[in-house]
Amino acid sequence: MNDEAFGANDDRVCSAMSRRLFLRATLAVGASLLAGRAATLFAAEPANDNSSFSIGGDLPVNRLGFGAMRLTGEGIWGWPPDRENARKVLRRAVELGVNLIDTADAYGPETDELLIAEALYPYPKGLVIATKGGNTRPGPNQWVPDGRPEYLKQCVDKSLRRLKLEGIDLYQLHRVDPKVPMEDSLGALKEMQSAGKIRHIGLSEVTPEQVERARKVVPIVTVQNRYNITDRKWDNTLSYCEKERIGFMPWAPVGGTRGMGSTALEKIAKDHGATIYQLGLAWLLHRSPVMLPIPGTSSLAHLEENMAARKIQLSAEE
Repeated sequence: MNDEAFGANDDRVCSAMSRRLFLRATLAVGASLLAGRAATLFAAEPANDNSSFSIGGDLPVNRLGFGAMRLTGEGIWGWPPDRENARKVLRRAVELGVNLIDTADAYGPETDELLIAEALYPYPKGLVIATKGGNTRPGPNQWVPDGRPEYLKQCVDKSLRRLKLEGIDLYQLHRVDPKVPMEDSLGALKEMQSAGKIRHIGLSEVTPEQVERARKVVPIVTVQNRYNITDRKWDNTLSYCEKERIGFMPWAPVGGTRGMGSTALEKIAKDHGATIYQLGLAWLLHRSPVMLPIPGTSSLAHLEENMAARKIQLSAEE
């Protein structure tokens, strides 16, 4: 409606109604329009649920996941001493709402992926199993990167067989091999992605510059670096992931073998009736909306304790 038509219409309305009634009607119409517009906006953009994150834009996961590495034998080598207990831990994790499980072909090696299939196959709908390749295990507590394209393709195929999957939702380059150009390693994973064997690709222990370089080869949806409340070496990578909406999966989220502890941590944990490890996980969840902690354990009791960290609400000051 143009200004001239609006003026003519205004005159007709005012002649039929008192100024007060006209004002009421105008306000009512305006309020109705605003309410309708607000309803449309809220329907299109529901309130953000900070308990979940969408990996790659199409894999929704609960932000507190489970790292399966500790289910192997001592030194991350061989089968666990109690294989049935390991399966129980995996099943209980899913019962408690975990739908992101992180593993790697080097955990065991191989036994961790086999345990996951033993415990959970056929997999419940919506469960995302993230695995990794490119870091070999020649012996207990030994790690040797291998990013050769032919080796990585072989790793993907073997992980598919062990996990009983037709495609891996999230496959991560476990380490950048200094002896192999990153572009060659990621090129092999891109080929496997094109073949339908991988859905999304992630990286581990990388700088923002390395992520940028990798993204010139293939889309990167997650980064897995060591990070916790007392070890923030990779703050710059986390900031980059936040900016680019890339999932950040902190390994050793409660300190790993180094542990974590301070007077401040102990005081706040006590105030919340929690352990410092629960507080550490709660802090990670509050730290960033792209944070996807994956605490691991072989203990059912410890698993329950970890998952309870989701209920801890921290103030901005804390």
